[in-house]
Amino acid sequence: MVSTERRMVTGLEHLNAPTDEVVLDIVGLKKYYPVGGGFSFFGEKQSLKAVDDISFNIRRGETFGLVGESGCGKTTTAKTVLGLEKATGGEIRFEGDNISSMSRAEKKNFRSNVQAVFQDPWSSLNPRMRVRSIVGEPLEIATSMTKKQIADRVGDLLSEVGLNPYQANLYPHEFSGGQRQRIGIARALSLNPELIILDEPVSALDVSIRAQIMNLLVDLQKEHNLSYLLIAHNLATVRYMCHRVGVMYLGKIVETGATDPLFDNALHPYTKALISAALPSHPDIVREEIILPGEVPSPINPPSGCTFNPRCPMKIGDICEQLPPKLATEEEGHDVSCLLYSGSLDAARAADGGAAASMSAEPEPAAAE
Repeated sequence: MVSTERRMVTGLEHLNAPTDEVVLDIVGLKKYYPVGGGFSFFGEKQSLKAVDDISFNIRRGETFGLVGESGCGKTTTAKTVLGLEKATGGEIRFEGDNISSMSRAEKKNFRSNVQAVFQDPWSSLNPRMRVRSIVGEPLEIATSMTKKQIADRVGDLLSEVGLNPYQANLYPHEFSGGQRQRIGIARALSLNPELIILDEPVSALDVSIRAQIMNLLVDLQKEHNLSYLLIAHNLATVRYMCHRVGVMYLGKIVETGATDPLFDNALHPYTKALISAALPSHPDIVREEIILPGEVPSPINPPSGCTFNPRCPMKIGDICEQLPPKLATEEEGHDVSCLLYSGSLDAARAADGGAAASMSAEPEPAAAE
């Protein structure tokens, strides 16, 4: 049984050390949804840009976290990786193979190697099935194991996630919320996957149970050398579990980096605002309060230039309204998409063919709250 007792840690010493091998590589991923079925006044179809040209990768044994406000495209990204949504553009490569061009046999193998743990453990489990059937169903479909072998495997999986083998005979309603999430994790582990999508895995649980599930996931990662794509709102969860973090805003990734450097020295104004809004780990910690003006713009008609510019307290001149920033390396292992930084500004101007070179880049006064 994996130990789930609470641990006090600093930094990322408690996490698995990932290898250099890339398991998942996402390049220029886009997911647009047609809106209204009609045309705009200019004769062009309108689209909701849920995910708009994002790129990142996940190495073997690594946890990559996606954070951002609701509606920024985190879950749509996860659904597209799982194959539940078809990408509008870009590529998703699993172990070097583009999933859109996989053969039938390759897709079957892909589905076995990429599993998911969902936010609400109650709605993700069939209330009419016993636990032995819920956890054993993937084995019945994807393997040639006998019923006896499946029953033994289910018992081992339940023990591994902190449950008792005899509980395989029970129904989901006979468990607590934390126990149901353990069942979901056991089901995800049943086919020995290489990548697990964790979509808000602890947000629906009691605070007292969250640390147990987080420790369980960390320990399982060490034992099986798993890769995780973690989607979360709670920044404390992200900081505890993730090796690297990507910050999303309105369908785009605006900043990526190793967890501790990103949290300790956030570069993008939006990332700074997110961190300032999170509860500190100690009541004596004092943070600068950053209140963003206005509302999140519509992904159907996003602002021109930098999509964050209407709310940005550090907006610089008219260039932010006309030139879309590009994700570029500002520090080693730390990328940011913001015209405040020379790397991103140079990359944006190069992509624009130099047309924006003469635009003003002088800072404007901060927007009044």
